[in-house]
Amino acid sequence: MDRETEVAGGRTGAVMAAIRQRLAARSLAPGERLPSIRRLAAIMGVSPSTVVEAYGRLAAEGLIRPRPGSGFYVCGAVSPPALTEAEPRRDRAIDPLWISRQSLDAGPGTLKPGCGWLPAEWMPNTALRRAVRGLARAEDAVLTDYGATRGMLALRRLLVRRLAGEGIEAGAEQVLLTGSGTHAIDLIGRLLLRPGDTVIVDDPCYFNFQALLRAHGVRIVGVPHTATGPDPARFAAALAEHRPRLYLTNSALHNPTGATLSPGIAHRILTLAAAHDLIIVEDDIFADLEPEPSPRLAALDGLNRVIRVGSFSKTLSASIRCGYVAARPDWIEALVDLQVATSFGGPSPVAAELVAGTLADGSYRKHLEGLRRRLSRARREAATRLAGLGIEPWLLPRGGYTLWCRLPDGRDAAETARRALRDDLVLAPGNVFSVAQTAGGFMRFNVAQMSDPRVYEGLARALADAPSTP
Repeated sequence: MDRETEVAGGRTGAVMAAIRQRLAARSLAPGERLPSIRRLAAIMGVSPSTVVEAYGRLAAEGLIRPRPGSGFYVCGAVSPPALTEAEPRRDRAIDPLWISRQSLDAGPGTLKPGCGWLPAEWMPNTALRRAVRGLARAEDAVLTDYGATRGMLALRRLLVRRLAGEGIEAGAEQVLLTGSGTHAIDLIGRLLLRPGDTVIVDDPCYFNFQALLRAHGVRIVGVPHTATGPDPARFAAALAEHRPRLYLTNSALHNPTGATLSPGIAHRILTLAAAHDLIIVEDDIFADLEPEPSPRLAALDGLNRVIRVGSFSKTLSASIRCGYVAARPDWIEALVDLQVATSFGGPSPVAAELVAGTLADGSYRKHLEGLRRRLSRARREAATRLAGLGIEPWLLPRGGYTLWCRLPDGRDAAETARRALRDDLVLAPGNVFSVAQTAGGFMRFNVAQMSDPRVYEGLARALADAPSTP
């Protein structure tokens, strides 16, 4: 943003703030006419165009309304938001949606070591702003039209090259852009699942897998997860007993444990999947955070019975919603139709342009390199400080930002999380990740969100107050 634009924006904001203050103080009543544009410009010492901009923005917010030929009038006085609107509900049951609700609705002063994303200052904001400025030169259709049914071709080709670097051979016709990674999994569920089907997940697993699968009315069966992948004997037993339709997993930097799939377990899983006609959905959203690539089910399988899902919310921006699916052509064709039926086209062309512009920028690779180094330091520092509270990592991951930890003295993680909210501290208790509810003494921590000393102070208080697990 250049200096002139910044100053103009500041003047517009000052005019808007002055009007809002008068509305809040009730010195402007509902239905009352506001000062004319020229009069207010003279009063505040700004240009008429600044007042026009301020009035236009306030009208867009619904605070004032124009009357052609008459001026601007107050729609209604501003009242403080109700507490239920300003804060997330804290009395709801701690379930797989609890962490999401607490983290997404948290106020600016809330600390979020339980959330699943990086702090804003860790993201490639300079490159993103450069890409946003580039949109000003884009064709009008990018800013106004629906997205193509498969999504932006240039971005799909870029993804094909990235997949090839991981050993996954696919053409652009085998890649579908979606509204997000979660949207991709939802579309796959709509295509392949019917109410009453069984889906295998890891135990523990990403909590929103459970929430999303329950929305599809399926039965969820958990298989214990180890440091090298799902327990192969328990996995085989679950397939034989439940005859599941799908297995949904993270192979690399598993969420929440941070574990990495070993080659031996990967081959065993694929062998069992072929024997039981099992489809695998591999959510590889953390791929770019790995220091070196680990085995991928999609690469070993050749996108035969494995569907690859990904997005850029963890390394680029959670605000720019764009995910993708890589799969065999017949599944992609069916998913295209589903996406048209439910979203009328692919993801926003604006989002796709921003992602493509940033990924094609050479600075993204440097951003990832710096991010991995920064996360490595943060993991060590967080593990050391957590150890001082008696909290021990289940393992030290080779990358990423999650630490799956056992709380001291059998402390109950859910009750610890409830008590931490009193200090505006959002934690991620273990049982929201566990289908079998066997992780009551565990907690997932996001090391990138733990630099503030208040995290450890609040955690210590919450642990002191929390009971032990039954």
